Amino acid sequence: MAPTGDVTEPIAGAELRAEVLDEKRISLSVDPATIEQQQTQRDHATGIEYQLPTAEEMTTLRRVPNHIPLKLFTIAFIELFTNFIQQPLPDGSTTGAVVNDDDQAGALGMGQRASTGITTFNQFWQYFMPLLGAYVADQYWGRFKTISYALGIDIVGHLILIMSAIPPVIKNKDGSLAAMIIAILTIGFGTGGFKPNVNPLIVEQLGEQYMHVKTLKSGERVIVDPAVTIERIYNWFYFSINVGALIGQVAMVYAEKHIGFWLAYTLPTIMLGLCPMVMFWGRNRYERRPPGGSLLGPAMRTWFLAQKGRWSLNPFQTWKNMHDGTFWERVKPSNFSNETRPKWMTFDDAWVDELARGFSACAVFCWFPIFWLCYNQINNNLISQAATMQLHGVPNDVLSNLNPFALLIFIPLNDFFIYPALRKAGIRFTPIKKITAGFFVGCAAMIWATVVQYYIYQKSECGKHASGEDCDPSPLNVWAQTGSYVLIALAEVFASITSLEYAFSKAPKSMRSMVQAVSLFMTAFAAALGQALVGLAADPLLIWNYGLVAILAFIAGVCFWLQFRDLDINEDDLNILPEGHAGATADEADRYSLKGQDN
Repeated sequence: MAPTGDVTEPIAGAELRAEVLDEKRISLSVDPATIEQQQTQRDHATGIEYQLPTAEEMTTLRRVPNHIPLKLFTIAFIELFTNFIQQPLPDGSTTGAVVNDDDQAGALGMGQRASTGITTFNQFWQYFMPLLGAYVADQYWGRFKTISYALGIDIVGHLILIMSAIPPVIKNKDGSLAAMIIAILTIGFGTGGFKPNVNPLIVEQLGEQYMHVKTLKSGERVIVDPAVTIERIYNWFYFSINVGALIGQVAMVYAEKHIGFWLAYTLPTIMLGLCPMVMFWGRNRYERRPPGGSLLGPAMRTWFLAQKGRWSLNPFQTWKNMHDGTFWERVKPSNFSNETRPKWMTFDDAWVDELARGFSACAVFCWFPIFWLCYNQINNNLISQAATMQLHGVPNDVLSNLNPFALLIFIPLNDFFIYPALRKAGIRFTPIKKITAGFFVGCAAMIWATVVQYYIYQKSECGKHASGEDCDPSPLNVWAQTGSYVLIALAEVFASITSLEYAFSKAPKSMRSMVQAVSLFMTAFAAALGQALVGLAADPLLIWNYGLVAILAFIAGVCFWLQFRDLDINEDDLNILPEGHAGATADEADRYSLKGQDN
């Protein structure tokens, strides 16, 4: 269910007033009514004077990214995790490696349904824990310290994973499974501390960013747009992750097939062991925002206070009350006297606008479980589908690496050619439009998988039981799966990467980790949905599995656009809201709110 309240309300009524909270906080709210009088803005922290775009320039000038410092790209992490529970140990093997090239590597022999179930739990756990990691970072340690500790926990988890796959342990099915589950739980704690904090830490290396006009050497006047800069950063961050995924996972797949799972798990552990060295190198180089105390409590109190008196036994009346345009306005500190203001309300009006924007981002993320339901098929069911096809010596899970390979093509193609061409043509391919496109492309990927599964059943000697133990592979070549992996990769470029930049740009600065964690939690929710579909993840129901996901993705894409098309129109206004001030005393909050009113 989407968060309550009008998602466009942060820009309604207040007309994006610009306020300076202190000398180091420069607000660049661009109000079309006053822009002609506010042509320049000086950043008092650096002394640089920026020329602001006029209302006409905002709609006519091409937008370009700012310079990106190289140190930003040193913040990287390669998370690789493979599954070894589906197939039993091949005949004559004690490590999970195959004896014959046409065999599949395996260990526990629990079958596709159990494989899908445990993989789904692993994903749920690793994307649920970021809620804890975000809270710890915001409240106690800050992002850098939280990431450093999380890496240590993650390394311990990977070492346990290696132990679960060494020959003396892997022969004991129960012992190996127990060790693997302990590893999953441990890695989940590490992942929870890393994932919600690394994405904000990356973009924070830019320092403060301002929308301004710049003249290129060619004489062309352009707008340097922080939103475009953030888009580029996350594109190339995603690119670097998939470089590691492609190299590492291909090596791991062949290691598990020809040597054993212990080597497949050792390779990513070695790569992971390099990450603390990077963090040590950057300890005095990275921009680090100190923890300011978690504002989750005040945020939720503000949200509940805004709902007071709006609920009705009539659901239509409740909806009308929640979306009457005053949901957030009535809980701004300036609307309270010193006597009536709650003691916990230690923030200004601008922070409430930021909070409203953050809740609108969370509403956007509420649709993402359907998208991740499409993506998750490449981690389990499509791998199992490949095992029922003609492999010609190719491991069944090597096909999944078509996904990162396609990403390495699509990301530069979009960043260097497609996105700039659209901007030059005056077409704004905004985050809401990209996410909508991601749903439809994900739907196409699932349609492709449905058709492939249909022909597997048609051509298999076992019909709709093609994955049976005594059934030979279908005559279909495994490369027929290519379309599904490539389309899912394109959907990731549109939706997954965009979710990273959206969580960063729309969250209050004091809650970036938490909003990022909410975005990640949608992946955990998708895993729970996937658990509900486990019953379809086996013969003879696999056509229904892929077909149902395709239908859900299409419906989600339509509903997503209908719900957020108004939010899309106000994209620029939401990006240039002034930074709020939170954590002050009540008197200070009152002073800041009055200053905003005077302006």
